[in-house]
Amino acid sequence: MSLAFIISLVIQVLLIVHCIRTGRNSLWIWAIALLPLAGPVAYVLVEIVPELFRGAGTRRAVRGVRRALDPEQDLRRYEAEARTSGDVASRQRYAAELSRQGRPGEAVAVYRQALTGLYESDPNLMLGLAQAQFAAGAYTDARSTLDTLIERNPDFRSADGHLLYARALEAEGNRDKALEEYAELAKYYSGAEAPLRYAQLLRACGRTDQARQVLRELLEHARLAPRHYRKMQQAWLALAEREMSTL
Repeated sequence: MSLAFIISLVIQVLLIVHCIRTGRNSLWIWAIALLPLAGPVAYVLVEIVPELFRGAGTRRAVRGVRRALDPEQDLRRYEAEARTSGDVASRQRYAAELSRQGRPGEAVAVYRQALTGLYESDPNLMLGLAQAQFAAGAYTDARSTLDTLIERNPDFRSADGHLLYARALEAEGNRDKALEEYAELAKYYSGAEAPLRYAQLLRACGRTDQARQVLRELLEHARLAPRHYRKMQQAWLALAEREMSTL
């Protein structure tokens, strides 16, 4: 028997096993067995390929490739939707994509357009505006927007918003208030960024022992945490280890 025949036979057997185990129509078994080339190809195209593209991981990979080939595809689509419908949701998507594309100044303008009427005090829009303002270097504006957000939405809670507030205070030069916010954040923030930034500011303020303690607790928590946590926080944890090594 030739090598090609053996490979073809193995593929047929594997596809038949797959068909049986996944509960496909039994007619596929006959098609695969009696049509050595057309049967397996048809089965793969009709049954396996569509299933692969229904998976979340595959969809993310496809989106990643698409973005790499055409980084502004989503931006153009969201811009067209915002111009066509002019509704708040489309403007919010467009503004968020502008920020992601490194154009926070334009995002600020779009967020302000969305923050009107019934949505004038929408907390998610206000948080997006503050994030865009911070990215644009308007730290005082970002902090002011967050102050207004809490004033108008006292029950709103956002760990990312709290972190942004602390960073805005730090960027303004209000270190004492920033340290207070970082200390509160470090108690509940699920990721490693907040305690790392807290330790870095403590060190900058000359409070080396406290900085070392915060980093030690962060790294010990990471050591005991599930593997998926360490994987998700890998970049921040690497920074924390480097920071610790220099103290």
